[in-house]
Amino acid sequence: MNNNMILEKLEGVRLRFEEVSQKITDPEIVSDMKRYIKLNKEYKNLEPIVKAYIDYKNVLSNIDSAKEILSTEKDEEMREMAKDELEELESRVDEMENNIKLLLLPKDPEDDKNAILEIRAGTGGDEASIFAGDLFRMYSKYCESKHWKLEVTHISEGTSGGYKEIVSKISGEGVYGILKYESGVHRVQRVPQTETQGRVHTSAATVAVLPEAEKFDIELKPEDIRKDTYCSSGPGGQSVNTTYSAIRLTHIPSGIVVTCQDQKSQIKNLDKAMTELRSRIYNIEYQKYIDNISSKRKTMVSTGDRSAKIRTYNYPQGRVTDHRIGLTLYNLPSIIDGNIQEIIEKLQMAENAERLKESNL
Repeated sequence: MNNNMILEKLEGVRLRFEEVSQKITDPEIVSDMKRYIKLNKEYKNLEPIVKAYIDYKNVLSNIDSAKEILSTEKDEEMREMAKDELEELESRVDEMENNIKLLLLPKDPEDDKNAILEIRAGTGGDEASIFAGDLFRMYSKYCESKHWKLEVTHISEGTSGGYKEIVSKISGEGVYGILKYESGVHRVQRVPQTETQGRVHTSAATVAVLPEAEKFDIELKPEDIRKDTYCSSGPGGQSVNTTYSAIRLTHIPSGIVVTCQDQKSQIKNLDKAMTELRSRIYNIEYQKYIDNISSKRKTMVSTGDRSAKIRTYNYPQGRVTDHRIGLTLYNLPSIIDGNIQEIIEKLQMAENAERLKESNL
């Protein structure tokens, strides 16, 4: 794409940015919270593009000025300075254009949202539950490094450790857009703690990452929800408290059931359960969007098909392989300790490359 085409697209973005800037100060729009939130998000998304546009225009203008000096100036010292400046500016143009192309790609509107993280033990019996626990610890460590807040809402513990199932909410900046690549089947190859012959076994756990639905995303009718309360219980069925603080919500039209028992307060558990229920219902529609793009992008096959094997953790070889992009790293202890940023960045780069191919940029 030539400079003029990029500038034309960016000018259109700038005009829309100015329009949105005026609208979010309009009292009529401020009083319409749903519309105001939507415009505010658009403003935040357009702002970095407009900033990149201003920087890009300045560089192009300075390039023209340097070229003019070279064509008209007689003083050798001035010409040498202009030549050096021109080389430096022109070396920046390609990088700036690539960055702008990525910024111009349509953004998944869910990327900025918080996320619901579900980890379930798959094939492999007790070892699968232990592995699910390892994965939860890995994501917990990663959340700590990103300064995200992780709140567990539901736990079903494994008989030999780990979890049969664990559900949590993760809050922070751009959580879903980063963690969405983790959805799918994670496979582990190692000698289980219960293995007496020292043989390597293969077990699996399923990870699902859902964007958390906000209150304005979906409206739940009270008559469509059945609420049950019960006593929270810990391992072995031992009562944790004697009050009916645990909540089970059933969405009658869809049959979706969510539970929350991590808080002593029934009100807090109800609030968390409603958030999760809203997110699950919202994701029925969102999944249609994911199914559409996953057919085009190998990096997103995970969220399009949660039964897809996406990653293998091989302990004997100290190896982690992401099957979507053919990435193999030999630092398994570090990765299982929460250092998954490199994998996520490689997946993001691969997806951006695929999205650029799809676009006309």
